[in-house]
Amino acid sequence: MQEIKIKRNPPQEELEELRVSNWPMWGEKESEFPWHYDQQETCYIVQGEVQVICEGGQIVMIKAGDLVTFPKGMSCTWKITRKVSKHFLLE
Repeated sequence: MQEIKIKRNPPQEELEELRVSNWPMWGEKESEFPWHYDQQETCYIVQGEVQVICEGGQIVMIKAGDLVTFPKGMSCTWKITRKVSKHFLLE
């Protein structure tokens, strides 16, 4: 199973080293939709809360302050429970 990696509230120094504030932004209101990662994606959740429902049924909660890496090839459903905005980097 492909694993979502989450670092809760990483130190500001780490975010600066990664240059997160220079990454593109994306946002969406409360909604639910399927998603597939063609590339590895690292994102920093600026605001909101999301339930990521993996293909096997596992639910992963991500929220403001989380630095998250989604593996290439992963398919899931995003259920946004609070309007979300994030910085993201495709690798």
